[in-house]
Amino acid sequence: MIVLAGPTASGKTDLAISIALALGAEVVSADSRQVYRRLDAGTAKPSAEQRARVRHWLLDCAEPSETFDAARWAKEAAAAIADIRARGKTPLVCGGTGLYLRALLDGLSPLPPRDEAVRARLAAEAEKLGREALHARLAKSDPEAAAGIPPANLQRVLRALEVLELTGKPISAHWREGREGGVRAALTLRLELSPELSRERIEARAKGMWPGLMAEVKALVPAEFSGLEPGFTSLGYREALACARGEMSPDEGLDKLISGTLAYAKRQRTWFRNQLDAEALDASAAPAAQLARALALWEEAREKAAA
Repeated sequence: MIVLAGPTASGKTDLAISIALALGAEVVSADSRQVYRRLDAGTAKPSAEQRARVRHWLLDCAEPSETFDAARWAKEAAAAIADIRARGKTPLVCGGTGLYLRALLDGLSPLPPRDEAVRARLAAEAEKLGREALHARLAKSDPEAAAGIPPANLQRVLRALEVLELTGKPISAHWREGREGGVRAALTLRLELSPELSRERIEARAKGMWPGLMAEVKALVPAEFSGLEPGFTSLGYREALACARGEMSPDEGLDKLISGTLAYAKRQRTWFRNQLDAEALDASAAPAAQLARALALWEEAREKAAA
């Protein structure tokens, strides 16, 4: 198995497609937003043409109203990997959701079941004080977890605070203790890019996706959804919803999308450097150079495994 990780807008999808075509691999998406059907404009899913060339797993497998957590993803990803391996192909896990990758590679920690009373009280506090206030509370009590959870992802913030309240221990401590399972990767790659290049790419992507994102939200809310569903906690969707409701101008919404994505990418870069044992690839290098380096590392990994 190959794992390809990296922050948003680092070029993971294009490189994964190139690697998959070279090796006859199939891609397992490790993106917590791309699991949602009909949320396309703001999640940077592989294009229809890319998906026609290379088989992808764990895209469009949940409704926006569903809660899709690391445990569910890891279980479904492990099943996909087993299916791919059984047919003699190479699984290529690609994405930027660090907690999903950790759940797959290191196994899952047993956690207490959801407590509806605690969850409802924390949700009411979020409604009153704002999501940022609860994220700040999490950052104070569990900085490791807060570093991997965007403030906009209210469901994961609430879960982390809920576990802390129910067990007296930060959720990050549970992640490190008593893990069960885990799938071994022969090679783990990490795309690395400078803050300057990250900003350039994020701004270009945000400006390109914003009109389509606004149109998508206006088509879905309130016709089919309220906008409060877990899928709409994705970066960009909350801002687009606020614009659709007249709470901010489109220009303000775009600015907030860019600033929020920059902050998220910074947290991703820090997390991957510190938490993932991986070979670094230069995201600023030419695509052909990236592919050549990735394939060379794959051959080295195979030789090492065979020795």
